[in-house]
Amino acid sequence: MKVENGHNVKVHYRGTFADGTEFDNSRTRGETLNFEVGTPGLIKGFNNAVVGMTTGETKTIKLAADEAYGQPDPEALQRIPKARFDNDFVFEVGGIVGGNSPRGPVRAVIREVHENAVVLDFNHPLAGKDLTFELEVVSVHSAESVQATGWNTKMKKAELLEIARVQGLGVNTRSTKKEIIAALQA
Repeated sequence: MKVENGHNVKVHYRGTFADGTEFDNSRTRGETLNFEVGTPGLIKGFNNAVVGMTTGETKTIKLAADEAYGQPDPEALQRIPKARFDNDFVFEVGGIVGGNSPRGPVRAVIREVHENAVVLDFNHPLAGKDLTFELEVVSVHSAESVQATGWNTKMKKAELLEIARVQGLGVNTRSTKKEIIAALQA
């Protein structure tokens, strides 16, 4: 079966920069990337590359930064008062800062350290970079085959959570809908 929008796929991939340096590898982590083709949340160039592939097929794609995580956004640099951090926090250029926002977890890199503030970069770490992916489609399932198992990706998070719990999957109320779907697809 050829991959089409709406299909659920499992893909192994290896991501590298232009110089060949590896930045991610699903095989090293021991788990495939599971997603519904054509839904938001995955970089467009990666999503488009799997369309038309079949189970077991491999391909290498090169994505310009604009097809991947885009260009860095200057507005994603924010000056934050040091007072908003714990007293024992060590401020170091290049350090990673994590936290929560009304939209969920956030991650930023410290770009500058000043006397009373730091400049945080909230851009995706891969923004502005050209990327190469080696892809292998491990499995393809049509929406109909997924629905035959009693659930589908259009269901509400609470409904999916209940189905996952009944199946004994390791998800909870803090799991995102995407995480619950990935657990159900595994």
